[in-house]
Amino acid sequence: MGNCALKVDHVSIKFNLSSEKVDSLKEYVLKSIKHQISYDEFWALRDINFSLERGDRLGILGMNGAGKSTLLKVIAGVFKPTRGTVERHGRLVPLLELGAGFDRQYTGRENIYLYGSVLGYKKDFIDAKYNDIVEFSGLEKFIDVPLKNYSSGMKSRLGFSIATVVEPEILILDEVLSVGDAKFRKKSEQRILDMFSSKVTVLFVSHNLRQVERICNKAIILDHGQIVAAGGIEEVAPLYATMLEM
Repeated sequence: MGNCALKVDHVSIKFNLSSEKVDSLKEYVLKSIKHQISYDEFWALRDINFSLERGDRLGILGMNGAGKSTLLKVIAGVFKPTRGTVERHGRLVPLLELGAGFDRQYTGRENIYLYGSVLGYKKDFIDAKYNDIVEFSGLEKFIDVPLKNYSSGMKSRLGFSIATVVEPEILILDEVLSVGDAKFRKKSEQRILDMFSSKVTVLFVSHNLRQVERICNKAIILDHGQIVAAGGIEEVAPLYATMLEM
């Protein structure tokens, strides 16, 4: 293993897009039997290769639809690659969809324990970290209010606070530093920066190029599911800035 935290080896992923509109399961089964449903193959990722050492922070850049979120989901184990392999060394925490494990009917307090268990934390651990989570989220006054009364920003703040209370070895961030107001964004970015002293490996997707430059030491640019540039952040960021101007 050595110092390797993550190895993405010839990863490709294919989705089948049905080109037929089917209104019911019965209609789908009938059309399937008669071979009336055709699928368009769509390769969301093609032959992705890179490896990261412990402490590397990789910015993943690209326009909408370039495959950034799909790549993060493959690395997190949400999607299985059609071809290729992903090797992970160390505890991985994916911050992909903050609060995806929340229940709207439960209070903030109940959701801390619910979401914590989804992320694999033991009750004793959440007990010990509970006050830190609430304080960081800034939701003390609303913690016993059902989540259905929370704004999306409040839910994201609570999700971020729960997810980052651990010290992961590999951290995946998908646009999560853009949640909440300006004050919370600054605080959440600082929390990520504070983690770097413990040699955490980071994969970071953001539309904010300046933020990527502050956080990352390496970067790749994805275009139509393929890596078109890779290297140190000081080389790749100017290339991406040029692409944005085109």
